[in-house]
Amino acid sequence: MKIERSLVRRTVAVAAAGATALVLAACGGADDGGSDGSAGHGGHSAAASATASPTPSASASDARGGHNAADVAFAKGMIPHHRQAVEMADLAPGRAGSPEVEKLAAEIKKAQDPEIRTLSGWLTAWGEEVPAEGAAMDHSSHGMDGMDGMDGMDGMDGMMTDQEMRGLEDASGEAFDTAFLELMVKHHEGALAMAETERADGAFAPARKMAAQIITSQSAEIERMNGLLGKG
Repeated sequence: MKIERSLVRRTVAVAAAGATALVLAACGGADDGGSDGSAGHGGHSAAASATASPTPSASASDARGGHNAADVAFAKGMIPHHRQAVEMADLAPGRAGSPEVEKLAAEIKKAQDPEIRTLSGWLTAWGEEVPAEGAAMDHSSHGMDGMDGMDGMDGMDGMMTDQEMRGLEDASGEAFDTAFLELMVKHHEGALAMAETERADGAFAPARKMAAQIITSQSAEIERMNGLLGKG
């Protein structure tokens, strides 16, 4: 009888211990996988949260649209630069002595007008100020708004002075052709320097693509103009 009672007590104790273990396990499971899915979830939810949320640097990069200071300077500098080229091209009808020069002027305007609009759109999207229309007329400064701090840009932009522009306005026939071609070669060389800087330092892919296109097209136009000048 004693042996039987001892076995019964031992069986009850084992059963009680098992039940306690089951209760503790259930409580532990509730803590680990509670309905709110918040703190103390063994890194599982934390890891998922970390994966879902972008890092601060990634968010900032997205907000900037993937551009940098060199892209802003390129756009702010190229807009007045292009505007002046269009202004020069507008002088050709009625002044040019050869159809080749008049045709070249029309092609330059046709190419650079859309680029001005594109560059202006980028600056607006970036929250930057678009250079005022009058900036293209400020030839005497020889400077480019927004180009400060870009290596190699000082004195290399090719912008015409007021005196050079007045001389072009007053010329006609062969004298206009020669002045236009010589000044536009210089102007294009300034654009090439700006485009090369953008290609080297810019981060915004469309701006770097435009810079590459400017290098290709304006290099070809320089060669063409030098040919018209007899310098080929």
